[in-house]
Amino acid sequence: MVNLIRKNATTRLILFSALIVLFALFSVSGQKPETNASSRPYVWTAEPDGCTSIEVGRLASEDGSVMTAHTCDGRYRTWLNIVPHAKYPAGSKNKIYSGKMHTETSTDLRGMIQTGEIPQVEETFAFMNTCYPCMNEAGLAIGETTINGRKELYNQEGMFMIEELERIILERCKTAREAIKLAGELVKQYGYGDGGECITIADAKEVWHFEVMGAGPLEKGGVWAAVRIPDDHVGLSANIPRISEINLKDPDHYMASDNVFKVAQDMGWWDPKSGEPFKFWKAYSGQRPYSIREFYVLSTLAPSLKLSMDMPELPFSVKPEKKVSIRDMFKMYRETYAGTEYDATKNLMVPRRQRGRPGQQPAAGATPAPPEMVKSLLATPWMSGDFTQLVNALKPGTIQGQRTIAISGCSYATVIQCRGWLPPAVGTVCWFAFDNPGLSARFPIFAGVTALPPSFEVCGQHRYRADSACWAFRSANRLATVKWGQTQKIMEDTVREFEEKGLLELPQVEKKYLEILNSKTPDKEPFKSNEYLTKYTNDFARAAMNKYQELTEQFWFLLRGGL
Repeated sequence: MVNLIRKNATTRLILFSALIVLFALFSVSGQKPETNASSRPYVWTAEPDGCTSIEVGRLASEDGSVMTAHTCDGRYRTWLNIVPHAKYPAGSKNKIYSGKMHTETSTDLRGMIQTGEIPQVEETFAFMNTCYPCMNEAGLAIGETTINGRKELYNQEGMFMIEELERIILERCKTAREAIKLAGELVKQYGYGDGGECITIADAKEVWHFEVMGAGPLEKGGVWAAVRIPDDHVGLSANIPRISEINLKDPDHYMASDNVFKVAQDMGWWDPKSGEPFKFWKAYSGQRPYSIREFYVLSTLAPSLKLSMDMPELPFSVKPEKKVSIRDMFKMYRETYAGTEYDATKNLMVPRRQRGRPGQQPAAGATPAPPEMVKSLLATPWMSGDFTQLVNALKPGTIQGQRTIAISGCSYATVIQCRGWLPPAVGTVCWFAFDNPGLSARFPIFAGVTALPPSFEVCGQHRYRADSACWAFRSANRLATVKWGQTQKIMEDTVREFEEKGLLELPQVEKKYLEILNSKTPDKEPFKSNEYLTKYTNDFARAAMNKYQELTEQFWFLLRGGL
């Protein structure tokens, strides 16, 4: 009898434990998104300070490609994958969500809220599913920055967040103009529920700068404007509305929502009777339409314009005095203003250590030579706020920080080339980097790639995870900044090594892809064309991860004696 009781108790304990485990599993992996849009977090922030997107027209680039780019600055998800081409039966629905930017894996539904649904189209393009979706198989590319604008425009009831607009665009569109028209239609019909955003949309012919905001608390739609970057110009967005005057009689260069003037009039932000021209940034932002990043890029590319930080407004775009190469783009995204008046480390000079014999003194009567001043080994463009506060407490004004283009708080970065002389699968290529673009190697992800390494689908923002690709780079990057004076050359050489590898091998990859694509005996080829691109990208990415894991071990050894 006692044994029977014990056996039953054991059985109940096992069943109870199993139920607890199952509950825990289903509470995470089996969780369903909320469907109450009113429970969506309030997303508007007064001064966004993340993301930089540089846009290059085809006649402004060295090789004739159109380029757009993005740094996803902030604690956004780092996982990414390739969503495949798909077909749907008639009557299907496409569910729209908020909360996708902070999930831990591609199957994590925590924090996601369904805000609505729209009719699904019959067929959708494959696309690269980054936090802000960025490229599709048709050769369309998107960069992004948060610009917010006036707080009064925010309307939480709108269905679309910007990342979902980007997703629908990439699923359905082949050109930048199609993308803008579709975005405008979706915003008008279903509403825009995000803060002000800019997306920079490129195809193989042109790149457009699209800014969108809510239309205020009484209207679920949105207000937006789009300007085509002149083909021989470079523009950029860096968290501030920049669109100025718009000429809607010239639809080849300007587009806007039907209410673009009316909302500004109704809110008292522009009076057509005043005689002042309507400026989108002035009506819907009110703040100066540039900061250090816009000034630095535009003045560097067009120095003869003699731009200054004292100007009330900078040109929306400039014609570069030298055509912009892909290497130039990489360099701009590594920019920390080193060697300029904006260099945060310029005052961190210390006497060079003397390595004479212990106790050695100058000869009697000799005047000691002044010490040679050198940059401190601890000085880095990415100093923490705590370190900066400590140094400035000891001597106020020593470190005068500026918002650099490359920051350590970056989740990932893209530079995308759209090259119309090649098929989109190989002609459109995203040069991708995890973490800080000033330190991480980039690798090519072609529009025809169909899969990425499993570690790419694990986010690096929730905890340390050795199975996350992001942490392979982040670990080395953070250790490198501890003694930057000793690691700087190692990091710069590593970045250059992979940059050269990618660019030198690119013509060979293109040639091989075309050979496979045009083969008269495709069954005898070892790979199909997109399989070849997928293998190349995956091998390249794994080589970069392996190198950065080696650097992590090397830097830990460097710190074996402490700081």
